[in-house]
Amino acid sequence: MAEVSAQPDRAARLLLILERDGPTCIWCGRGFSGQVRPTTEHVVPRVKGGPSWLENEVAACGRCNGERGHRTPVEWLEECRRRGWHADAARLASSLQALDRAIARTGGQRRARPYLDAQLRRLRRSGGPAAEVPA
Repeated sequence: MAEVSAQPDRAARLLLILERDGPTCIWCGRGFSGQVRPTTEHVVPRVKGGPSWLENEVAACGRCNGERGHRTPVEWLEECRRRGWHADAARLASSLQALDRAIARTGGQRRARPYLDAQLRRLRRSGGPAAEVPA
């Protein structure tokens, strides 16, 4: 099994995530500002075995991060769309796929794997950006 490299601390991860993904909330599309503060959002929640790796984190506003609760990422994506928000399905798909590759490369994460696989399948079935990705 490959050794997992040390991850930056939470504040450093947030800065790297903002550089990678841009300064908007993945769920509602609002730009971050003094009023709309960014937070790190685990795509596969910690309670489901999701690691605190850059590949498993995206930037979300505090409102969306709190309101998502225990909903899966694809459920919350669908809820955000119902609310008329500009949820970034492509960014979600990219994050899920990056996490899948990171787990394949480093191993471990036995609790996160089934959850991640189910989310990728659901996103493919919904015809979202993951639809073009092979199963």
